[in-house]
Amino acid sequence: MKKTIILFLISLLIVESCNVNSEIIYHKDAASTSVSDIDTREFIAEMKAMTPDSLQQKEFGELDKLPASWTNLYDLEKKEGKLKTANQDSIRIMKKIFMKSNKESNEPSGFSIKLEHFTQEDYLALKSYTKDEKLPLDQNIFNTWDGKTLTINTKNFNLKNIEEALRSKSSNEESEKMEGMMMMFFKKIGTTLKFENKIKSITGKHDWLTKIDDYSVRIEYDLKAMYDKEAKFKNADPTITIVTE
Repeated sequence: MKKTIILFLISLLIVESCNVNSEIIYHKDAASTSVSDIDTREFIAEMKAMTPDSLQQKEFGELDKLPASWTNLYDLEKKEGKLKTANQDSIRIMKKIFMKSNKESNEPSGFSIKLEHFTQEDYLALKSYTKDEKLPLDQNIFNTWDGKTLTINTKNFNLKNIEEALRSKSSNEESEKMEGMMMMFFKKIGTTLKFENKIKSITGKHDWLTKIDDYSVRIEYDLKAMYDKEAKFKNADPTITIVTE
């Protein structure tokens, strides 16, 4: 592959009709695991319909080179001969970030990214790692979790990490128009927060956050409101605290 797996995956985000669904599981030991599924089925179907059969392997062959099972970033980069760092903190983080391709009816449908059992220390190291390597991660992974209480900063109800990943792949002209491009690229983005213990209480409210059941809440992003500085909310508390049993 001429470019790294990371750059290739980011390039897949620069398409129309893309859906992103994330899930963050909060473990009892104060760690958490997050999975983001990026659905590009509609875009791929449209592009294949417009691409002659003789060119499809050339245009879409890279998708077949992505691993079909969870593979960590360290192994992916090492296999490609693209490993850029000897920093042990970065290597440790790379070994806890996994990626895989997804298929439906044997056709490419997108890709997934997983952060496996990250501690607060891991998230601090991740922030340092992503200064150079931009990844389309859910911003909510950086909320504080101590094994019993999740403190959500609703300023994290944004697409900052995805925007930065896209900017790293975009031209200067495209970067200046990023807000409009985000609304064009993505149709639906949401995150489910799940807890191993039952939710005891929720303090604070936001229009985008809804309790689903005794163990989970759901955040559904309104992209139009997100990029409208004059958007009005019925509920938009700066902090939401979820306490579990």
